[in-house]
Amino acid sequence: MNSVDDNRIGTVGKALPGCELKIDETGELLVRGPLVFAGYWKKPEKTAETITPDGWLKTGDIGRIDNQGYLQITGRIKDIIITAGGKNITPAEIETALKFSPYVSDAVIIGDRRKYLTCLVMIDQENVEKFAQDRQIPFSDFGSLTRAPEVRDLIGGIVQETNRQFANVEQIKDFRLIDILLTAEDEELTPTMKLKRNFVNERHAALIEEMY
Repeated sequence: MNSVDDNRIGTVGKALPGCELKIDETGELLVRGPLVFAGYWKKPEKTAETITPDGWLKTGDIGRIDNQGYLQITGRIKDIIITAGGKNITPAEIETALKFSPYVSDAVIIGDRRKYLTCLVMIDQENVEKFAQDRQIPFSDFGSLTRAPEVRDLIGGIVQETNRQFANVEQIKDFRLIDILLTAEDEELTPTMKLKRNFVNERHAALIEEMY
């Protein structure tokens, strides 16, 4: 990852003239300028939670601002994982790196209040099926596909490659494949077919515990 000055105040180009950006001590992106609303109508406590006394809007986003003033959003404050060792991890960065692989449809990093990170992976059905067919790997349905040793090795290699991009505390120590083929009707997925973090943690609690 590129080093950045997380405390630098920058501007957002010509599209948003006069807008200031700042990353606070927690890593949250703050915004100030004419585009920021004055507050909630007759809700001073809600306003105080959202806007600082000097006019900075707390966006709830985790981000970085580089030395040229460019902003990178890396996750959401509410999704931050705090490990048993007290390290703050932004799971979205790791999950996004995993999803660069055509064989990974989605992934959820686990590790809040735990000693190390693990991951639940949803494979890309079409691409992994082709991988198996090209190598004459036997499978009868989606579940058996996820249980094929060759498929597990495939995803394991992707996990190892992803780990090289991150510090040791941010590396995935174990993973499991979700063996249920999910559809748009499943509560486990958002309308854009992304895994719901809280729902996954609850539904696959037993699978998660296997990794610890």
